[in-house]
Amino acid sequence: MSDFSVKPVLRGERALLRPFSEEDVPVLERILADPEVIRLTGSPDEEFGPERLRAWYGSRNDQSDRLDLAIVDRASGELVGEAVLNDWDEHNRSCNFRILIGPDGRDRGLGTEAVRLIVGHGFEQLGLHRISLCVLSHNPRARRAYEKAGFVAEGVDRQSVWQSGEWIDEVRMAILAPEWAAHRGHPDTALSSTAR
Repeated sequence: MSDFSVKPVLRGERALLRPFSEEDVPVLERILADPEVIRLTGSPDEEFGPERLRAWYGSRNDQSDRLDLAIVDRASGELVGEAVLNDWDEHNRSCNFRILIGPDGRDRGLGTEAVRLIVGHGFEQLGLHRISLCVLSHNPRARRAYEKAGFVAEGVDRQSVWQSGEWIDEVRMAILAPEWAAHRGHPDTALSSTAR
């Protein structure tokens, strides 16, 4: 059932997820150089350069074992980040999820909606059973967005990332297909309706 070669356009109220285009490279270069993006994602503190970024993002739409989508703010039409399903394990119907939001997309619900859009696609269209991620312990905003979409903390990888002269823990989280089917990315709503 999984077909990662199809690159969809996913529409929410605030966010639109779409395949990358060459015009995205200058914006992505700015986003990936943002100190907060580097700190919160554990990305390497290095210049990617337009040629390297053009090669990477220019090849995302040709990948048949992963899904990389640009996150666009529907109100402004501006590219604000990326959402990715990768490390696909076909036999176990599982994959990893990662997301990054640049400075112009923060604190407006775009990240939470983007998580729900791509995770919903993973379960409902790709037939995945499990989607997992790791979030740095000093990124509570991202962890809250994941929890609001139904991800559950499963454990801590202690001192797994060396950053700015200190060791940082990573929290492992995951969501399963039956959980998604029960709440469709809105676990708080599902809990309150079953409590009545």
